[in-house]
Amino acid sequence: MKILELCHFSAGICGVWQRVKQESELLSKKGHEVVVFSSNSVKGTNELASAEDKIGNVKIERFPFRKFGGESFMYWFDKNAQQKALDFHPDIIIAHSYRHLHTTKALKLAKKLKEANINCKVFLVTHAPFARTRGLLSETIVLFYDNIIGRLTLNNFNKVITITKWEEPYLLELGLKKEQMAYIPNGIPEDFFKYKSNKKNEFNKILFLGRISPIKSLETLIKSLVYANDKKIIIEIVGPAEEEYKKKLDLLINNLNLKESVVFSSPIYDLKEKIKKIDSCKIFVLPSKAEGMPQALVEAMSRQKIVIASNNFASKDLIQDTENGFLFNIGDEKALAEKINYILNKKNQRKILNIRKNARKSVEKFSWKKIIQEITVLFNED
Repeated sequence: MKILELCHFSAGICGVWQRVKQESELLSKKGHEVVVFSSNSVKGTNELASAEDKIGNVKIERFPFRKFGGESFMYWFDKNAQQKALDFHPDIIIAHSYRHLHTTKALKLAKKLKEANINCKVFLVTHAPFARTRGLLSETIVLFYDNIIGRLTLNNFNKVITITKWEEPYLLELGLKKEQMAYIPNGIPEDFFKYKSNKKNEFNKILFLGRISPIKSLETLIKSLVYANDKKIIIEIVGPAEEEYKKKLDLLINNLNLKESVVFSSPIYDLKEKIKKIDSCKIFVLPSKAEGMPQALVEAMSRQKIVIASNNFASKDLIQDTENGFLFNIGDEKALAEKINYILNKKNQRKILNIRKNARKSVEKFSWKKIIQEITVLFNED
């Protein structure tokens, strides 16, 4: 089959792109012809990516973009991109990220292809954009989209694919029929399960891995060090940084006299190096205000790491507190420090060992090997 994937970004650190990248590579290995269309923006930077690229047999085409606000209000799927999509004659279009303009354009493409006697199925992967705090203007636009465009279009997709369970009630509220919905989460590469983890490689370190942006609430993690019993433990923050937010964090670190205790490191793109970095920590922390489906959290759990996450919807989907990880209230640095202190207490190590084992076991279902099978089954449904 010919498969066209549509997403905002195909360069930089981006959870959606990680899904698209893995999905398209594996579909290609199954013999499908896969093409990815996206903007030429590099996520998390002001840089531009090349117009064309290739990963294995997957062809990537990137197009100029215009921004009208946040990421959702970006336009790149212009007439040129749409014509190239039509010329490709896809059998399947997978449009990523609900509320983004290219998703409804995908439905129009399928309609045009049908007029040319080409049957094309269109799938929407939502990427959980619900339950987020926004400004007044953005919230007004979201409400308009949901109640007008969303209600009119959601049931026109062959299937709407959710990546989490918690977003399903939101979609049902928008009128999506339950039979039009399929739950297929983001996966992680087999390498996370294949390579044996070794506790001897651990340092006295807490790790955060991801974008350094306000929604990640890294100030909560940094402040927690003040209340940590182990004054020698360090925090390593790994990922691309939003410049203004990084300045605020640097100022906070300076004011709290934590310069020797907090380290920032460059983004990691190599898979083996990423696994090595995760293996190097004692504790993995994700203090985000909100998440879609936290990929880095799943990756850390697959490596039998003790994970602590804020109790947003996405993290609660993955973690049962004190069973396969730990949860704390969003923005509560004292509660986070209490969890850190409990984990590092030698009296609790038997319990901690069981939590490590449970963490890995609970995320085995996120193996891409299993998930790609679910996706291909969906393609063949009537």
